[in-house]
Amino acid sequence: MAGYPREHCNGERAVVFLFVSRVLASVPLSLSVEAVGFVLLAVAALLVEIAVESSEVVLRRFKTRAGVSSGILLGAITLPGVMLSRLIQLSRVLSEHDNVHEGTELPYLNMQYWTVSVCCFCVLIFFLTLLRHSHVNTSSFQFCGPRASVYSSLYVASYIFMCYFSLAMKSDGVSGWLAPSNMLCLLCHGLATVKLIQHTLHTFPSCASIGETLLVSSGLVLYFGDMLAHTLSKMDFFFLSSQRYFHPYGSRSEIATLIQGMLLGLLLLPAFYKSLLKFWVYFTTMGKQRAQAAEGLRQREVGDSTIFYASLFVVLITLVPAWMHFVQDFDMHPLLWVLNFVFTDPLKRLALCTYWICVICASVLRFYGISKNSKTERILLRKYYHLVAVLMFLPALLFQPAFLDLAFGAALAVFLILEMIRVWKIQPLGNIVHQFMNAFTDHRDSEILIVSHFSLLLGCALPKWMSSGFNDRPLAPFAGILSLGIGDTMASMVGHKYGVLRWSKTGKKTIEGTAAGITSVLAACSMLLPLLASSGFILSQHWLSLLIAVILSGLLEAYTAQLDNAFIPLIFYSLLCL
Repeated sequence: MAGYPREHCNGERAVVFLFVSRVLASVPLSLSVEAVGFVLLAVAALLVEIAVESSEVVLRRFKTRAGVSSGILLGAITLPGVMLSRLIQLSRVLSEHDNVHEGTELPYLNMQYWTVSVCCFCVLIFFLTLLRHSHVNTSSFQFCGPRASVYSSLYVASYIFMCYFSLAMKSDGVSGWLAPSNMLCLLCHGLATVKLIQHTLHTFPSCASIGETLLVSSGLVLYFGDMLAHTLSKMDFFFLSSQRYFHPYGSRSEIATLIQGMLLGLLLLPAFYKSLLKFWVYFTTMGKQRAQAAEGLRQREVGDSTIFYASLFVVLITLVPAWMHFVQDFDMHPLLWVLNFVFTDPLKRLALCTYWICVICASVLRFYGISKNSKTERILLRKYYHLVAVLMFLPALLFQPAFLDLAFGAALAVFLILEMIRVWKIQPLGNIVHQFMNAFTDHRDSEILIVSHFSLLLGCALPKWMSSGFNDRPLAPFAGILSLGIGDTMASMVGHKYGVLRWSKTGKKTIEGTAAGITSVLAACSMLLPLLASSGFILSQHWLSLLIAVILSGLLEAYTAQLDNAFIPLIFYSLLCL
């Protein structure tokens, strides 16, 4: 954050205020407790962000990405805002159709909302604790005095009360121990998030801001915590006897379980690979030459690569299918299930796969050559891949949405494997992947970790995955494709070529680019809505609500210095759900 202006009121915070206000304006009376909790979280995040940016304590302890703000406020309210918007959407549906998942999905979403909210709140308490023990003046915000300690304690107690009251109200008369046990579960999630954000910032220095790391950490804890709860519920643990608070439908879809199992395997792969490598070194060395042999083994890239591919094979072919069989009662191996799924509609799905392969090959060959031999700025080259995402994902989302869910998961798995190969220099692809990825990096990437391709893929995939259940807003699954593939691309291209009027003296974003982005998204929506209506969707999206969503997401793209591929689709999705 060195060199970043520290005004208490800036464009990013103003857009966040408008986003929070828009969400709160849509909250029904039945979710008033959750709304108060959201306000408490937002105010706490604002105060902690100002204090952190006014102090050098956190900067000395965590080396974040240079040239950007901490992003704590935006990172703390994004996922809770998404979950609250989904609660608002479901409450609206239940008020209109009393028999739609009543009493099942609402407690589950409520638990998800409080889980991710508590995760962010615990991180805020962690940073506040760092500031209190620093003995450093934090501008006008003093956290070290006894009066401030009392106020902070009362504030935390108010938040805890709102959380407990909400969980107790949604328990539907279930035995009284359920709310306290859920509170304990939320605390475990919060502590895990604090530990994960510290580990991430130390392991990947200068790769992300605090807000970006908070978004990723809270999302991972929510996702894998849900996976752990699902696994434990199969073991009939006494404190998970009420499974509906974790899984509203009893069993999730096969595609969701397949993606979750695959991500679990890839999360365990580094630890499994390192452990196997250590065992290999231990059993192939003897006596005094053990250290020398171990050093020689580390230099033998071929041996390391063989162990990596063997670990990958064991994890994906044996461990992941075993977990899926235990959790979902998969009677078929996942690879065979995928083949069977593809060939249930072979004409459309194989044609779509062929189309994807052709688009990928043509774009890679074309743009990689341009990046090596042209003076075209990398920011424009990267936006070409945003257009490629539109070409690939939009037809699939319209005609094969279920297959696109599976394809998103497969693409994410491939990206994770390739990143491991690049970082660990696994032969024979390590150097090739590194050279190719470096051709499209910018200041937000580093040698340690390249995140741009992950953020683009997840930015398009997450709105679709979150809309897989009941959804009365047909444009919500398109949030990532519209905001990144069309809006962000047009804003960058028009702003780079024709932009004159800048939003701020220090920023590069222009008013012309933002106007082009907003206009292009509205034009795309005007073409999509009749197409969706002809496909049988009931259009319930009001144009005023759509206009507010597009404008706010466009302003966020203009003002934020955070990773826009990560935040803009989620904010846009939240607004589309209202």
